[in-house]
Formats: sequence, C-alpha cells, structure tokens
Amino acid sequence: MLNRMTLIGAVLGVAGALALLVLRGPRWGGGFLVGAAFSLLSLEWWKAIGRGLGSSEKGSMLGSATLLFLRLPVVVAIVYVIVRISGIASGAVVAGLLVSTAGIVLEVLYEAAFPKR
Repeated sequence: MLNRMTLIGAVLGVAGALALLVLRGPRWGGGFLVGAAFSLLSLEWWKAIGRGLGSSEKGSMLGSATLLFLRLPVVVAIVYVIVRISGIASGAVVAGLLVSTAGIVLEVLYEAAFPKR
C-alpha cells in the first residue's frame, strides 16, 4: 500500500509535468516536476517516521523526525532560490506540492473499491 502511494504520486508528477509542458511550456512543466519531487520526498519522510514508530531503534526515528521538522523551511528556501534563479512558475511548484496528497487520496479510493479479502 505505501509503495503504491509513492508509485501513484510519481506517475501523477510525471504526467502533470508533461501535460503542463505541452499546455503552458517548460517553465510550468519544470515547476510542477520540482514541486512533485519535494512532495514525494516529504511522503517518504512521513513513511520513515511511521516505520520508526514500530521499531525499537530510537536513532532512526529521531533522525526522521528531525528531518521532517526541518523540511518546511528548507523546502521553502530551496524552492525560492530555484524559482528566482530559473524563472520557473511558482504556481506550478505549489500545484506539484499537492502530488503526494493526490496519491494518498487515490490510494484510499483504490482500497475502498478493491478491498483485500
């Protein structure tokens, strides 16, 4: 299930970037791809926290929690620099940041439509 969320998110990220590349140009396609990459990285960090909760190792969970806590200012700073230097569309980056949320929603719908027996 967790791997399927990442796969769905990656497919949505690439498909969205290609669609925006065709419809709006490379600045929008690249912006969406950057946002999607950060979104999927964040999802992986959340998954690491979840795995750490079931583990007896404290160092792994502490490191994951620290990265998760520090990710927002780091992501904001990196995206700001990328947008300012490359000129990619900031709206596309924000839309790309929603990719993992869409992947989670689609995974929930999939599990509801095809429950395990």
